[in-house]
Amino acid sequence: MDRFATLPDPAQATSLDDLVGQLRRLKAWAGDPSYEVIKDRVNAAWTAAGRPAGELVCRSTVAYCFRPGRRRLDTDLVVAVAQALHPETGYVTQWRQTLRVVGGEIEAVSQVRVQDSLPQDLAGFTGRTGELDRLRHAARDGNAVVISAIEGMAGVGKTQLAVHAGHLLHREQPFERVLFVNLRGFDPDPAQPPADPAAVLDGFLRLLGMPAQQIPHTLEARAAAYRDRLTGTRALVVLDNAATTDQVRPLLPAVPGCLTLVTSRCSLAGLDPATHLCVDVFTPDEARQFLARAAPGTPAGDDPDAVRRIAERCGHLPLALGLVAGHVRAKPGWTFTDHADRLDERHGDRRLETGVELAFDLSYQHLPADRRRLLRLLALHPGPDFDAYAAAALADTDLAAGRAHLHHLAGDHLLQPAGPGRYTFHDLVRAYATVRATDEDRPPERRKALTRLFDYYVAVAATAMDTLHPAEAYRRPRIPPSAAPAPALTDPDTARAWLDGERLCLSGIAVHTAGHGWPAVSVRLSSTLYRYLDSGHHADALAIHGHAQHAARQIRDRAGQAQALLGAGGVHFQMGRYESATVHYQQAYALFRQSGDGIGEAHALNNLGVVEQRLGRYARAADHLEQALARSRSAGDRTGEARALNNLAVVERWLGRYAAAADHHTQALAISRHTGDRIGEASVLNNLGEAEERLGRYESAAEHQEQAVALFRRLGNPRGEAWALDSLGTVDARLGRNDRSAQHHRRALDLFRDIGDRAGQTWALNGLGEAACTAGDPRRALDHHTAARVIAADIGDRQQQARAHTGLGHAHRALGDPAPAREHYRDALALYTDLGMPEAGQIRAHLAATEAAGADRR
Repeated sequence: MDRFATLPDPAQATSLDDLVGQLRRLKAWAGDPSYEVIKDRVNAAWTAAGRPAGELVCRSTVAYCFRPGRRRLDTDLVVAVAQALHPETGYVTQWRQTLRVVGGEIEAVSQVRVQDSLPQDLAGFTGRTGELDRLRHAARDGNAVVISAIEGMAGVGKTQLAVHAGHLLHREQPFERVLFVNLRGFDPDPAQPPADPAAVLDGFLRLLGMPAQQIPHTLEARAAAYRDRLTGTRALVVLDNAATTDQVRPLLPAVPGCLTLVTSRCSLAGLDPATHLCVDVFTPDEARQFLARAAPGTPAGDDPDAVRRIAERCGHLPLALGLVAGHVRAKPGWTFTDHADRLDERHGDRRLETGVELAFDLSYQHLPADRRRLLRLLALHPGPDFDAYAAAALADTDLAAGRAHLHHLAGDHLLQPAGPGRYTFHDLVRAYATVRATDEDRPPERRKALTRLFDYYVAVAATAMDTLHPAEAYRRPRIPPSAAPAPALTDPDTARAWLDGERLCLSGIAVHTAGHGWPAVSVRLSSTLYRYLDSGHHADALAIHGHAQHAARQIRDRAGQAQALLGAGGVHFQMGRYESATVHYQQAYALFRQSGDGIGEAHALNNLGVVEQRLGRYARAADHLEQALARSRSAGDRTGEARALNNLAVVERWLGRYAAAADHHTQALAISRHTGDRIGEASVLNNLGEAEERLGRYESAAEHQEQAVALFRRLGNPRGEAWALDSLGTVDARLGRNDRSAQHHRRALDLFRDIGDRAGQTWALNGLGEAACTAGDPRRALDHHTAARVIAADIGDRQQQARAHTGLGHAHRALGDPAPAREHYRDALALYTDLGMPEAGQIRAHLAATEAAGADRR
């Protein structure tokens, strides 16, 4: 393929193999450089970006990206390879988007629900006394590193043994921390592949109190941080349903005092566990005890040996026995002999070697017809778990019936609890129910059920967003109320709690619907949830918006594609990827223009103006924002008008036009209050305070910023709260309240790190540096300003680079080091001059004073 051939389009790929094929074509298009050359280009780019040597790649790793038959791809590496072959920003962005769209499994492995408590213990737990004694003995040495591997066939009760042992040990000597995760080692659903250990560590670190932005990117670094957090802590970690030793090894705390229980169908001998339990089926005595406890009061009937016969037909398998016990309880007039005879009849029909499918059939056939139907339909749910509302939507029934069915299915051991009011499947039961659904429900019936489910989720998500952000309702698609029972999300707290609880389900549905015949659902979820996803849910946001963009392209929905691009661009903006954000916003703007959507055009222009402002390109920013203001006014979009005025005023402030900025902020505040845009009102209050601070109106500035902090907090908007706190810290410093200033900057920094806002971190770090220098601690100021300068340089924020250099100059000057002070002042002066900001005059004065002092000493 020569260089004049068509540049391969990654968006044409619909599978990982297709994507690898496009990568191979790109390599040929680029002149077919060797893997060694590509490796050198990737490592050079990563080194320039600050990656440590330990994260650089070797030739074989690069070559592996080009091999077909892959189940997973390293997204960062593939993007870096594409960039090495054709380093055009927009083209590289297309590769990143496509990887997220077609790499459904890549996203699925990253979606895992971790818990900081054990699942509910099984009432009437039976047997396993020898195994429990061994686990007790292993746990007694609190200073040792203890790993217990519990292995055995599917349905043998490994999870219940681990959970029961955990509860038992916790009662005897409470653990300080408990962590639990289902690693999905053998889920039959391809949409639920084995969990990525890096994603599990991300969840564990969050539960252990690490802010999201501080979580390292590499698996090795996350594992080290995980061990560090658990050091000196008595902890219990349960890793359930593991696929391989490689999946488990990074998740082992490997620190004294931590007990780790691992369950798996496979041998995990490579872990070298302190205790290795091979769990078998129940002994005959244990099986009899289990049935007697699970179905108390059931008479033996004519055959005193009936319980033994039932246990044998079930192969003494705990899962099968549990299902049969549920059937026994549901037939109060039957004896154990009746049940044994029935099993004998069915065994003769099916000639099964084990009792698993036999027990499934027995439990399933004796369910009421509507409960059987619900079980089948629940197996089609693309999320990891579900509640009674989802059940009611699938079955087209009322909430009470949905709740009752789930309760009875769990009582019959066909579902497992997954949290308060939530349930999930054992993987064997899901596989069985999925086959039943395929065999018994016609495709149109299954499609209708899933359509009801998706309509329910979209409608309730829309209700939640209308409750949280009513002033932006006009920007979201108009969604009719749910025809299925739905929770009452009438206040922000309940709305946000519902979104938080269903986030993994919503993400799974957006991915599923994009590729399985409901593309409009994926598009609506993206357009509905974008503001909620702004709150630091970067991975979910990129997955949802990426799939929505792909789905919108399929159905030729330009407006939906543009909205998805806006959402994805917002994520890149928050992560400090300004050039990538610009590409997304430009593409969105072009699509809005093609579809004649003036409000969308204004929205895209407004976002482009904010990016240009962050990059210090103030003339271009003002041009975009003035166009956004004009389009908002012509379209009658008053909320958009207020936001354009607010952002335009920020640009005026940086250019030293403080009075004009305050005037525009005041206009924006009046409009935001008139339209009921509380988020916009809080943002304007904060920015108005910043303009007043520049005008020397410190008391008024502090009052407005305190109002902004309170309003953002009441609205549950941590990003806005962080920006207002940071601004308030600056005003406090002007008022001589140095302790309060540092507290506010520190709290802002914590929030910025937690939500992954890198730009905000530079502001808070610079604020902390200024507070430290004012308080007489220039060495601490050096640390803060250095950290701010590194991040600002990485994301291209020249204004905060200049501010950091200014702070470093002040700190060195206070330490009596004029030479580095002069260097930093010169760097700050060059940046401020290029930006056209009035701070350049102040820096000239500092530089002149420092140079004069140096001349006097000479």
